[in-house]
Amino acid sequence: MKILVCITNVPDTTSKITFTDNNTRLNKAGVQYIIGPYDDYALARGVELKEKTGGTLTVLHVGEADAEPQIRKALAIGADDAIRINAEPLDSYFTAVQIAAIAREENYDLILMGRESIDYNSGVVHGMVGEMLGINSYSPVMKLELEGSTATITREIDGGKEILKANLPLVLGCQEPIAEWKIPNMRGIMTARTKPLKVVEPVATEEMSAPVAYSLPAPKGACKMIPAAEAETLIRLLQTEAKVL
Repeated sequence: MKILVCITNVPDTTSKITFTDNNTRLNKAGVQYIIGPYDDYALARGVELKEKTGGTLTVLHVGEADAEPQIRKALAIGADDAIRINAEPLDSYFTAVQIAAIAREENYDLILMGRESIDYNSGVVHGMVGEMLGINSYSPVMKLELEGSTATITREIDGGKEILKANLPLVLGCQEPIAEWKIPNMRGIMTARTKPLKVVEPVATEEMSAPVAYSLPAPKGACKMIPAAEAETLIRLLQTEAKVL
């Protein structure tokens, strides 16, 4: 079993975000980065499956050298080796092309990633990769079991859940509760230092989009507290100020 887990390098949700270059680029100064939370779920389930079925688990990241601490953390959690495609992930299409190029060379049985990154939240990379490789993709996957070359998948759908069976190879976008996040132990941290991390250059691809500008959401407005006995006042404010009635 060859498993590939794709991870993103995203700002911690507690980081203060600003922009530079006339609001066309994220200002990385002072920003704390982490593995994307949904990717953490994918990585945790990938490690569990590797331990259960044997084989190898490779971590893949499309990004620059500043992401290597997060890649090493993934190695400490249980990945056997890692690949970093040395390029800024310009958009979902670019990222998908790079992942598909590596996957096509290595013939992975299972490709796992988060259902979406928490910075751009596009949620389309897994579908694009599946299309480019000509294999099935499903998301968001909440449960995954393997029996030989058959996967039993539980995924969230509008109004409920869907359970289905599909043959490998597959591309899956993962979310909780597929697995519990894993914290690297000291032995894992030490062995991660010697695990192979291969850096490759990106394949050429067409630029499909480019950011024009970024902006922060509007600040939250003041909160007015209305006593429970003054329902008429609340209704009037909802009509005249909030304009939701």
